[in-house]
Amino acid sequence: MSERSPAIVVVGHVDHGKSTLIGRMLHETGSLPEGKLAELEASSKRRGVPMEWSFVLDALQMERDQAVTVDTTRVWMRAGDRRYAIIDAPGHRQFISNMLSGAAEADAAILMIDAIEGVSEQTRRHAYLLRLLGIEQVVVAVNKMDAVDWSEERFQAVARECGAYLAELQITASAIIPISAYQGVNLVARSAHLSWYTGPTLLEAFGRFVARSPAHDGPLRLLVQDVYRRGTRRIVVGRIDSGSFAVGDTVLVSPAGITATVESFETWPSESKSSARAGESVGFCVDRPLYIERGDVISHESDSPHRAGAFDATLFWLDESGPDSDESFRIQLGPTESRVWVEAIERVVDTENLAQSTTGTVSQYSVLDARLRTNAPVPLDIGGRVVLLRGSHVVAGGLVSRVASATRATNLYPQQHLVSRHERAVRNGHTGAVIWLTGLSASGKSTLAMAVERRLFARGCFVYVLDGDNVRAGINRDLGFSAEDRAENIRRVGEVAALFADAGAIVVTAFISPFRKDRDAARASAGSAFHEIYVSADLATCEARDPKGLYRRARSGEVKEFTGVTAPYEPPESAELVIDTSKHSIDDCVEQLYAYAYTATRLSLQKTS
Repeated sequence: MSERSPAIVVVGHVDHGKSTLIGRMLHETGSLPEGKLAELEASSKRRGVPMEWSFVLDALQMERDQAVTVDTTRVWMRAGDRRYAIIDAPGHRQFISNMLSGAAEADAAILMIDAIEGVSEQTRRHAYLLRLLGIEQVVVAVNKMDAVDWSEERFQAVARECGAYLAELQITASAIIPISAYQGVNLVARSAHLSWYTGPTLLEAFGRFVARSPAHDGPLRLLVQDVYRRGTRRIVVGRIDSGSFAVGDTVLVSPAGITATVESFETWPSESKSSARAGESVGFCVDRPLYIERGDVISHESDSPHRAGAFDATLFWLDESGPDSDESFRIQLGPTESRVWVEAIERVVDTENLAQSTTGTVSQYSVLDARLRTNAPVPLDIGGRVVLLRGSHVVAGGLVSRVASATRATNLYPQQHLVSRHERAVRNGHTGAVIWLTGLSASGKSTLAMAVERRLFARGCFVYVLDGDNVRAGINRDLGFSAEDRAENIRRVGEVAALFADAGAIVVTAFISPFRKDRDAARASAGSAFHEIYVSADLATCEARDPKGLYRRARSGEVKEFTGVTAPYEPPESAELVIDTSKHSIDDCVEQLYAYAYTATRLSLQKTS
């Protein structure tokens, strides 16, 4: 028997037959408790209704009264030497958040489709959720084939429709199986009704599912649930979400960034213990008194979570109202809660037709890629799950896709500003921004930067230019021109520019910044406030200008590693704006840059005193 049983979630629209499928599968595999079938038959007879397999899962009286499943239900099924955890997820629109939580625990999924109705709106949404949650093992079950006279033509039509939609989501179903859940056809045994079908039965498809790697193979993550005092000892308790640790290990407490050595595991009644791993709830003591509290994350120092105040996430929006620009939400990360703002929305996807927009209009059940900012740094993992609440109501859930301005937790205690970005923007009449000009030496970056600074300043903007020569005369005067020093030069400038933008300024930078990875790092620091502007001019034009004589010196060998001559330059692949200074006059180029900055920083905001 495998070390871990696969967990399989069954999803699909209401009335497409999920609960009936599970009940019949339990019966066909002999997984029902002894006497349960007779009990169900008697119950159905008393109610004057035909035998209903979905009653197997209807543990809640409310479900029987309303004939719908309102919460996820997990049951165990045994077939041969394998066990499976079967998760029944509700199909109603109103209960889609429960489906989300059910699917989040699954290794594989059965997507149910009614052969009569075909692919429904909810089918599309559930498929999108499977993709969002990263469930790659998917089997489609086309149910109620008995209601379409076992028609191969109808099955093929539904299979084509479903396969096309899944392909758009980059989901490949390992099988699309015609079944009748009620009659038990193609679940475990085949039937002459579907003699034209030669693929696997549902149980054979189950046998190909594999469980994900055990959580104890991952990095240590223990979410602190509480700290108990026993005399002078402080016992930290919590459940290990992933990884393992042992007595003598040095562990890191996030977000505080403090370390300690594990001194003992506290067990009861008295069994000694020297290590623990994922899935266990433990109590342990460390070698020195620390202020550890509920919600802290315990990890090893070498593989700790990121600690960030801004991050990108892909969210499934559950609420009828989208996020307002000034609205804060509670963010739930394990037992930890913080305040969070949706700072920017990069993309919104309609999960029914996969239409995408960048307008920022968020409707119920849409998926959005968004930049979130918290009121205090929080421990995060890429791929970690995040839940947003409006009051006590869950409005969105999803996954962390990127951490911006991330640091590993190391004894840092950043203070939070009492003035928000929005307040600064209203006061200034514009948002903060990093207008990052990149291009060859003599392409015109500094000329454009200074000219646009002049015009924005005249407009009343809080604006400043960070120029390469000026920066190297001050904050970066300790740096040379080696590859490492040039990278560090750009890193520092990126961080400083991000601080300017956070303070509400429009900072215009003029740096060759030849490598994409360095510019990407600067973008990560400033987040949505970053705007890459490619000041384009061919090498011949730049060399002809050569206002500082640098090209001449590079050609003579006096200047080593000169960009464009003896060192590479990587032009942007998707800059927000390209200005070709070899084809346009200076005035035209300044106008292009000013017009972009005007729009990007929303100068239409009303300035207040």
